[in-house]
Amino acid sequence: MKSYIHGAVFSVLSLLLAIPSAPVQAASKAEVEEQFQSWLKADLWPQAEKSGVSRKVFDAATADLKLDWDLPDLVPPGSAPPKDRSQSQAEFSSPGAYFSEKRLQGLAGTGRSLAAKHAGTLRRIEATYGVPGSVIVAIWGRESGFGQAKLPHPAIEVLATKAFMSTRKDLFTRELISALHIVEGGDIAASRMMGSWAGALGQPQFLPTSYLKYAVDFDGDGHRDIWNSVPDSLASIANYLAKSGWQRGRDWGFEVSIPAGVSCAQEGPDKAQPLSKWAATGIKRISGKAFPKAELGERTMMLMPAGTHGPEFLVSPNFYVIKEYNNSDLYALFIGNLADRIAHGSGAFAGAWGDVGKMLRSDVLAMQKALVAKGYDVGTVDGLPGFKTRRSLGDWQQKSGMAPTCYPDSSLKAKLR
Repeated sequence: MKSYIHGAVFSVLSLLLAIPSAPVQAASKAEVEEQFQSWLKADLWPQAEKSGVSRKVFDAATADLKLDWDLPDLVPPGSAPPKDRSQSQAEFSSPGAYFSEKRLQGLAGTGRSLAAKHAGTLRRIEATYGVPGSVIVAIWGRESGFGQAKLPHPAIEVLATKAFMSTRKDLFTRELISALHIVEGGDIAASRMMGSWAGALGQPQFLPTSYLKYAVDFDGDGHRDIWNSVPDSLASIANYLAKSGWQRGRDWGFEVSIPAGVSCAQEGPDKAQPLSKWAATGIKRISGKAFPKAELGERTMMLMPAGTHGPEFLVSPNFYVIKEYNNSDLYALFIGNLADRIAHGSGAFAGAWGDVGKMLRSDVLAMQKALVAKGYDVGTVDGLPGFKTRRSLGDWQQKSGMAPTCYPDSSLKAKLR
């Protein structure tokens, strides 16, 4: 009898355990809005107060604040974060797709016109910060279409929505509190602080933390106005670059031709050497011009964003300063090329961007993991080939008896495991 009861209990327990638990019911929008209002009072306000935001500014900025449900990357309470499918499913293509010639030509034409229109202001900015006007105008054009891009989103609403329910709450909470400090400083009212869907502000597309560090009042009206003032916007971009380490008098870099006997596995900012040493290996400017004499003794780095499948460069530390604005080799190259077009009327890079075959990010991720297993430092294992991944791949190719290409392509998928 005892064993029968024990067996029956066991069967009931097994049955209960086999029944799936009811999923947590996602809150309705009205319920989430209520939770948002509670969060503003109970969570956000204590943090804002501790950082020095006044009650008056906080209440005025958050009065009648609602969530923007149309923003991307939202995770409402009770819902699961979306799965990151980018690493496995995103197609991986040549970097050449980033450099739309039609777009670059359009930006360069407008940029030259505006550089001439604001020549006096740009000269004063360059004298103050040491950054060439062509670089400033290139960033201005890339970020906001020279101030013409629409900024349809109230920044406080965007930042509050993302601080409350996004996959990067801490980041956006920090940016939201910084935005409140901007209002506290009197440069702009919360109702007039417009930005992008990601919370970037004004013509330079600064996040609020960057605004507080780098925005300047260059027109002397007492306000740092990166929404309406061209002098303030351009000078703020220059101040950002200057404070990030821009070296006055140096170029961003040069497109070059690298001889076959010079390994592509030497790229990266940690492998810098004087330009004269690179030149001694037979590296030449693609334009046929000599390297500037003033540059020959300066630290210079090899850059091969597509390995041997694309244009090749020697870059100065200023290239990496541009990357501080947007941490992407391709972004910095886009700005450098656009700046050259604006300043000198030059055109596209001479080197062609080759085809790397049909690839997925998961393919690159697998190569990175294989390289790590062999003892290589590939940087972040994320399915994207940064310079550490590129040079590790080239080093492995060389040691394996292959001609180094320093870039993942479909032919390597079966070889590197």
